[in-house]
Amino acid sequence: METLNIPATEDTPEVILDASGKFLFSGKSLPEDVTSFYDPIIDWIEVYGQNPLKASIFKFKFTYFNQESSKIILDILMKLEFLSESGEDVKVEWHYEEEDEEMEEAGEEYSYIVEVPFEMIAYED
Repeated sequence: METLNIPATEDTPEVILDASGKFLFSGKSLPEDVTSFYDPIIDWIEVYGQNPLKASIFKFKFTYFNQESSKIILDILMKLEFLSESGEDVKVEWHYEEEDEEMEEAGEEYSYIVEVPFEMIAYED
């Protein structure tokens, strides 16, 4: 399976989806067209779900995202929930800056909505 590697821009996050085990979303997410930015990512996860690794850890390290991105992030987490419910070992690591209460709360809210093991990880900037 081909790696999906999207470099970060001023308005879009870095995304690395590598079937060998690196799954990362990092940075700001405020793309003009959320659907066109995230559709290839959702498609990749769907294909990956057909033949996943024994254990998959998806790392989310957003510094900011807008409301439209929030909805798509939830869609991504729902895909991971489906994988988890199918018996796959899937985990989410939600990284947030220690002082960023909004990003911490966003991770906590997502963790209540989807049934995927969530680990909240604070870091210092």
